[in-house]
Amino acid sequence: MTTTQLEGSAPAGAPARAQRSGGNKLVRFIIVRFLLIFPTIFILVTMVFLLMRTIGDPITAALGGRLPAEQLAERIHEAGYDRPIWVQYFEYIGQVFTGNFGTTITDNRPVVDVLVRYGGATLELAFYALIVAFIVGIPLGMLAGYLRDKWPDAILRIFAILCYATPVFFAGLLLKLIFAVNLHVLPVAGRASVRTELSLTRVDNPTGIYLIDALKTPNPGAVYADLLQHAVLPGVALGLLTAGIFLRLVRTNVIGTLSMEYIDSARSRGVREFRLVTNHAMKPALIPIITVIGLQIAVLLGGAVLTETTFEWKGLGFTLAEYLTARDFVAVQGIVALLAVIVALTNFIVDIIAAIIDPRVRY
Repeated sequence: MTTTQLEGSAPAGAPARAQRSGGNKLVRFIIVRFLLIFPTIFILVTMVFLLMRTIGDPITAALGGRLPAEQLAERIHEAGYDRPIWVQYFEYIGQVFTGNFGTTITDNRPVVDVLVRYGGATLELAFYALIVAFIVGIPLGMLAGYLRDKWPDAILRIFAILCYATPVFFAGLLLKLIFAVNLHVLPVAGRASVRTELSLTRVDNPTGIYLIDALKTPNPGAVYADLLQHAVLPGVALGLLTAGIFLRLVRTNVIGTLSMEYIDSARSRGVREFRLVTNHAMKPALIPIITVIGLQIAVLLGGAVLTETTFEWKGLGFTLAEYLTARDFVAVQGIVALLAVIVALTNFIVDIIAAIIDPRVRY
């Protein structure tokens, strides 16, 4: 082999080394992101604890004025809320890392049981909302990006602003007024009708997720039809909040992709505009959506409180509002801390998926 050949050819093991290097970077990225979960949860739980303690001890907040002073003091002492705040804090942190988020004051239930009982309803609502966000935000964002600076683009941008600027409870009340009260085409509230609820309570080993439990009922078709009717309004009210963000994000990425050189090359080869947008511009435009989903989970969980209250959708948000009304701040503290853990874990999973799809995330 000549010197020229040696200089002009790449080493035989170069592709394998490059592949191993990429794999090592992905593993290193996953490990770093996993280790960051713990300080994130620690900071979030600490903030929740300190914010809850600004109102005083939870026993006085929940039962003050309804018990004699002696009984109230006895309850405070039994719960340990008369101890120094730092002692309470370290005890609470220790309980959290063992999976104990406390016991509610008003109904004496472990907070974890509350999550298991009502978490499925909130998970379903978030699922419906994400479907609405994808169906509305992605196609309209692609259309707005393709018709950049034309009148449809202007209308869609205004629509996106209205979606994420309109309060969820206002959108929910407006949808109820139009489709439930005036048109009578959709149910006004609830997860299901009374008949469907009774049918779902009779299934063996219920999961709390009606979409799964419906498979075990004698007539799953009728149950699914009823469930979807009840899901339309709350799903749309919460989903439009995220759809507006998806629309703006997809529009921006489609505009950037359509201005790249390989798109111009495809146009010069006679590729149709519709195929350019759907095949060439769509995939790069969807990658940022994956990274944003993790952040939107927190938005959806926050919006679920108002959405569930508006539609009497008995999930974690509805239950959280009830505990707030009852001033049961132990329950509130535990539920919010649990939601913080869920958001942190969801962001970790989304980051891993984004790193696998788009290697640029790892650098």
